[in-house]
Amino acid sequence: MKRSMPRRRRYDQALSIAELAEIARRRLPNFVYEYIHGGADDEVSLRNNRAVFNRYRFTPKTLTDVSQRDLGRDLLGHRVSMPVVIGPTGFNGMITQDGDSKLARAAADRGIPFTLSNASTEPLEEIAKVPGGWPWMQIYFYRDHDYVKNLVDRCRASGYDTIVVTTDSAIYGNREWDTRNYARPFVLNWRNKLHVLSRPRWMKDVLYPHGVPTFKNLGDLLPPEDSSVQGAAAEIGKHLMPSLNWEDIRWLRDNWSGNLLIKGILSVEEARMAVEYGIDGIVLSNHGGRQLDSSVSPMEILPEVRAAVGDALTILLDGGFRRGSDILKAVLLGADAVLLGRTTLYGLGAGGQAGVEHALGLLHKEMDRTLGLLGCSNLQELDRSLIRDACAPQTVSPA
Repeated sequence: MKRSMPRRRRYDQALSIAELAEIARRRLPNFVYEYIHGGADDEVSLRNNRAVFNRYRFTPKTLTDVSQRDLGRDLLGHRVSMPVVIGPTGFNGMITQDGDSKLARAAADRGIPFTLSNASTEPLEEIAKVPGGWPWMQIYFYRDHDYVKNLVDRCRASGYDTIVVTTDSAIYGNREWDTRNYARPFVLNWRNKLHVLSRPRWMKDVLYPHGVPTFKNLGDLLPPEDSSVQGAAAEIGKHLMPSLNWEDIRWLRDNWSGNLLIKGILSVEEARMAVEYGIDGIVLSNHGGRQLDSSVSPMEILPEVRAAVGDALTILLDGGFRRGSDILKAVLLGADAVLLGRTTLYGLGAGGQAGVEHALGLLHKEMDRTLGLLGCSNLQELDRSLIRDACAPQTVSPA
């Protein structure tokens, strides 16, 4: 029998990411929550990103000393406290004031990287100043290469050492739920306007005193009248670059000597190409189910990609991670770390920076517990003998 979701009122009462999501849903306006929560078309990819974790089952060891456990590992030349990166998400200023800074500070406090979205509501220079942080910058390729070059120069001048280029958005995905919330671009329909009035705490936090947040890293690309965050996703889509190809990646590699990651790869062939083009790492991603619907889950392609490229690439992935056990399943299948999107946004919506910290704390506790129950003391002890694909044919050893 399916259990009903407990009605937690405070973020710090949430016992799971699912409970944080429910608290965020009750606190945010409908159009903001749907922007976080929704996927493309019929949301087949969105649902499969979560369902795929049920396919993998643990085969733990016992009678091992797990009294001391460590979730830390090396990632792109840095030590991180757990195999997690806060991934790039745009429009965070619509969730709470200074949403990007709150995510960045929570990541710094936990000892993990934070990836600032190209569509952020705070300047990349300000995020670089977060004490103790390791900021990454995500960029899209737009038709204007001069804009991209300027953005790379700003990253270099601000001390960023990692750029994540998203390649699965050369054409903007079909997000019908977003379209339904607006009467026309930048103008909410009456149903959503009335719902906003039922969220006075959000209005005071986000809209007072400067009004709807604006993009802070797209000033050279969007005209002032199109810089408002509200309803602007489709407007940004008009500037994306449908001709994006490997020569553009070569151009970026030539202009950036730091860590360069490609986000959006879902094929073995392109993973091998990334090695040939001198890319440092890839993020297996279907954009959280928000671009091509019915695309494969990153978890489904992960083992094959790792087998194909070996240790030549750092491999990260995103898509549906809600439990610490989900994250360790990815590590067991070959991932160096995972990117979190909605998971930390639910915390942000439920309780601001403290809500993000609570979300990361929940995941850390779940990973630590799962690691011990698997019979391991650290991530280096994890291997494929501890997990099996329940959908794959199982071989039986002869008696």
